[in-house]
Amino acid sequence: MPKWTEYKQTAKDRGSLALELYIVQSTPAIAPPEMLKLLPEHLAYQGEMEAQGSLVMAGPVSDETGEEMQGSGLIIYRADSLKNARKIAELDPMHAKGGRTFTVRRWLVNEGSLTISVQLSHQKVSVG
Repeated sequence: MPKWTEYKQTAKDRGSLALELYIVQSTPAIAPPEMLKLLPEHLAYQGEMEAQGSLVMAGPVSDETGEEMQGSGLIIYRADSLKNARKIAELDPMHAKGGRTFTVRRWLVNEGSLTISVQLSHQKVSVG
């Protein structure tokens, strides 16, 4: 496999968007009742990151059956580097206080379409 920067350039050269975002996979590290106590601070932090333009999307994910909640989440950040995306994730109270562990990975967005901007927690929509 090629190096990340080589692949990103190849994607650009073939006309793909090659937008680099960062995916955070957040996994429970404590019992659900304890994790729920951190939820208000976590959601407030996510709202701050959204207002600053760092948070693209976030939310819980189900188990593999699609039937159960497990307390896991997926967060997509906009940042200027993997290091800075990791710092954003580290400062999330859910991670900083031990409620969840996390991994951060680069994500190269090449295909798809977006025609609106939606800030979910602030209930704002703009067309552009």
